[in-house]
Amino acid sequence: MIDAYEDPGTPDTRGGWHYLWWLVLRQRVRSLVGALLGSTWMVLLAAQPYMMARAVDDGLVPDRMDVLVRWTVAMFVVGAVNAWLSIMRHRTMTRVRMDANFRTLKLVVGHAARLGAVLPRRAGAGEVVTIGVGDVQTLAQALTVVGPGVGSIVVYLVVAGVLLSISAPLAAVVLLGVPVIALLTGPLTLRLQGAESEYRERQGVLTARIGDLAGGLRVLNGLGGKGLFSDAFRKDSQRLRVQGYRVGAVASWVQALGVGLPTLFLAVVTWLAARLAAQGSISIGELVAVYGYVAVLIGPVAFFVQMAYELNRGVVAARRVVRLLRLEPEPDVGGLPAPDGPAELCDPVSGVRVAPGRLLALAAARPAEAAAVVDRLGRYGPTEATWGGVRLDAVPLADVRTRILVADNEADLFAGPLREVVAAEHTADGAAVRRAVHAAAAEDVVRGLPDGLNSAVAGQGRSLSGGQRQRIRLVRALLADPEVLLAVEPTSALDAHTEATVAERLRAAREGRTTVVVSTSPLMLDRADTVLFLTDGKVTASGPHQRLLAQEPGYRTLVARDAENATGAAEAAEGATR
Repeated sequence: MIDAYEDPGTPDTRGGWHYLWWLVLRQRVRSLVGALLGSTWMVLLAAQPYMMARAVDDGLVPDRMDVLVRWTVAMFVVGAVNAWLSIMRHRTMTRVRMDANFRTLKLVVGHAARLGAVLPRRAGAGEVVTIGVGDVQTLAQALTVVGPGVGSIVVYLVVAGVLLSISAPLAAVVLLGVPVIALLTGPLTLRLQGAESEYRERQGVLTARIGDLAGGLRVLNGLGGKGLFSDAFRKDSQRLRVQGYRVGAVASWVQALGVGLPTLFLAVVTWLAARLAAQGSISIGELVAVYGYVAVLIGPVAFFVQMAYELNRGVVAARRVVRLLRLEPEPDVGGLPAPDGPAELCDPVSGVRVAPGRLLALAAARPAEAAAVVDRLGRYGPTEATWGGVRLDAVPLADVRTRILVADNEADLFAGPLREVVAAEHTADGAAVRRAVHAAAAEDVVRGLPDGLNSAVAGQGRSLSGGQRQRIRLVRALLADPEVLLAVEPTSALDAHTEATVAERLRAAREGRTTVVVSTSPLMLDRADTVLFLTDGKVTASGPHQRLLAQEPGYRTLVARDAENATGAAEAAEGATR
């Protein structure tokens, strides 16, 4: 089975069927062993009716007790061997499924990591979650056909050949039975594939909606929009339920036919064999054998229907995985060297210029405009920004990511010990962690946890408050110690006192390092060396905070509004604690 650190390989992303076949080829030996075990197991099942026929015809006669005993012992031995083969077959097929499951998970997680910031723009969070928790298991289950599927075909042909030696009409009925069943169930399995595809799409959309609601519940509650979104979610979930009923209806017919048609098939063949025995065309032992053969065939024939059902579900899941794996990261065609040392960042679209070693603040009435500037300066998407006179998109992306860090206030927080969460991929000693925690004014967060920095934090920091999560994100950004730090609203969820502390300590911690802060808080703006005021995405004024307050009415209005909001929130919080 695939190791946690093993390369999963290069998948075949030409389509769902190609991907499933690639998973089989990645474990050729195990797949062949599973097919061999499955075939041997089913053929030995079919051997039991033959031995029983011999025991009846040759042993149930006077003075032939030894023959009866020999055939009985042979049936016991074959049954014991077959039981062991069944265990090994099941174990092998479990490994096949688990390998496909883990291999696909590694591919999906690794590809999501390579896509990075491109992923949210190309695929919804709900789609990725649905692939991880549902589609991966579904396509892995479809690989069951490798063992029992091949075995079913083999035993079907073997039994048909044996029946041909007994009676040609019986063999003809057996050989024609499966094509008839396929004709009856084929349209249903195709319909199931279409219904399953639509269901998976709706499920991904609804999962994304759940994530959005969970993440913005507090904001929705404050704006009075919780009921509106709740109604929309209820309607979406009802549509998903209706689609689920459609899938269930088709699946129930497929499974019902998978059980009913083979049973009818057994009845027809048994009736024909009984008539042949009454006419003397076959012996009583052969009649018993025919019944046993057809009883054995119920499993393979039913599995043919089940196989079509699993494969159709599997190919739907594989197509969704392939669609994700086909997404390509932003092309990195940069071949020019990055600046040797700290250099000016310039965004010609907005007119923002970031001098090296300075603390710069961006203030905009529309936060999206400032965020767009940061995206261009951090090379998240198309950009004309320059770095030391060199276009940013002409520099290898790895160099940009190593030296320029965008710290978004909604950046993901992974689950794990707090020390590992803030250290991320970096190796930081205790002193560095303590300095970063102090700079982000997060000492109270650490003290409030049962084991301090060793305490486990839930994914996305769900066990922390909004302000605590924001400071933990800032700790992580400061601990990375990038040459250029672009921080988007790093203090928007903090109270005025904590925000003032963070602003003062951030300036000291980043002394001599290039830092850009997006904020409209006067506490943060007052600590900046230069404030750039953006209007309609363009720099319309620049200078120290106090000078802009005195000379720019638009800036004064923006900052005063933010100060009033902060004061009102502080008074409301104080009143709530009384």
